[in-house]
Amino acid sequence: MKIKEVTYNNEIISEVYSLEDIPEGLSFLSDDKKFIQFGTWNYDKGTLLDAHYHNSFERTSDITQEIVLVLKGEVSCNLYTKNKEFIEKLVIKENQFVVQYSFAHEYEILKDSLVLEIKNGPYFGPELDRTRI
Repeated sequence: MKIKEVTYNNEIISEVYSLEDIPEGLSFLSDDKKFIQFGTWNYDKGTLLDAHYHNSFERTSDITQEIVLVLKGEVSCNLYTKNKEFIEKLVIKENQFVVQYSFAHEYEILKDSLVLEIKNGPYFGPELDRTRI
């Protein structure tokens, strides 16, 4: 569940969640209007989730948003404005994840880590998709 929210000029730029104490069933944690969507499943053995497919809709995304899930280890996530003004340092521990909605971020591996990164696409490659500061 959400353990930290970082705002800048009244805009949510990042959130940190823990995978501890996940409620039973399906729980979507993301705002329906965000480009990246995420939720948790907590079901007993034998539960059957109905077969389904997702309908096609025109969707327009003008920014990449990402989730970094620390499966093992510990990672520091430093948040900046696009002008490299430091905002905040977040430490993401095992079974926690950070959601990046906007602004700049960098990661430092604090302990040997295994991480899953998820982001919306399509991806246009490092030269077009991101700006280093």
